[in-house]
Amino acid sequence: MAIDLSSLLNGGVILPLADASSRKQAILLLAEALAGKLGETVSAREIVDAVMEREQLGSTGVGDGVAIPHARLKQVSAPIGAYLRLKEGVDFDAIDERPCDIVFMLLAPLASGADHLRALAQVSRALRQSSIRDKLREVSTHEEVCAILCPTTSNVSAA
Repeated sequence: MAIDLSSLLNGGVILPLADASSRKQAILLLAEALAGKLGETVSAREIVDAVMEREQLGSTGVGDGVAIPHARLKQVSAPIGAYLRLKEGVDFDAIDERPCDIVFMLLAPLASGADHLRALAQVSRALRQSSIRDKLREVSTHEEVCAILCPTTSNVSAA
């Protein structure tokens, strides 16, 4: 099954390999990178607060070392994503109790219920594939990650 997350990562961010010692630190890395891309629209603090509020409702650790933290924000005009692979997995209270080393943050407009769910499903379908996860764990550059997740475009920023 071909995957293409270009629609979410176009204008988003790819952090191909980074260190974080906790779920909150991983979320902060992604929030800072996304806030940098979104400019004055939304701050890293607002992103972290919204995502952590969602995390309190239930873990976004979906298993197999993958977490998909997400939130809806009034300052966001369209769904946007940020990818991060951690050198060492962190605890996201995943359903399989494994640490997560692949983290895909998704932000969507506050009023975009259906679009938000479609985007979550798209990311989930992609990262549910063991072949995709295995490839992502083997690469360490922006270009290599982009070739896997968004093969139809190379317009995704490294942070």
